[in-house]
Amino acid sequence: MAHDFKSYGRLTLAIHSTDNSFGFAYRENNSSLPDKFFTKKFQKDLCNNLIVDFTNFITKENLKRIDKISVSIGPSNFNASRQIVVLARTLAQQINCSLDNFSSFELMAKRIALKNNIYSNKSSFWIFKKLKRRGFIAGKYEICISENPKRNIIIKEKILPKIFEELANVESSYLAEYSDMEDLKELLNLSNKNSKNSISHNWEKVLPLYPISPFN
Repeated sequence: MAHDFKSYGRLTLAIHSTDNSFGFAYRENNSSLPDKFFTKKFQKDLCNNLIVDFTNFITKENLKRIDKISVSIGPSNFNASRQIVVLARTLAQQINCSLDNFSSFELMAKRIALKNNIYSNKSSFWIFKKLKRRGFIAGKYEICISENPKRNIIIKEKILPKIFEELANVESSYLAEYSDMEDLKELLNLSNKNSKNSISHNWEKVLPLYPISPFN
């Protein structure tokens, strides 16, 4: 008997990569069911492994239930960022759904703010990643609401991660800290926030964020 997928509710899918891993997650919208996660370290053939692991992660039935995709665009591993964005764009085109996209630094900003007790309203700080050859990749973030610091911090990305020769404000700069599970959760949370505010994005405009070539 054919299933009526509309009666099962819709899903939000998250796709993410770090410097040495990638992962997927999905959330049952309007449901108290726990999120589902998959993470894995890179292997030599990332392209084929990514597709195989994705098809093993989500069933065809659940794939049909996706109505929004959320992807991290970097900065992280160049090849991984490129391939997960291609995967996300392809799925969004085929499913005809919104494709939300966030920088990897924006995903970790709330976690870093909580860890370092950055609670003051309108406080701003930098997240950075040291480059092997020269300079830094850094982005600037601002706390917009902190009425209840432990639960209600909203972060705004003021400057998208880009190259700097030196850090502008060393005292308010924090090293990038990737976390597969936490970053995937934040991808889902930010995407759900967009849904509540009726914000959607076209897959055609989503591109990997990597300020330097893979050879720098």
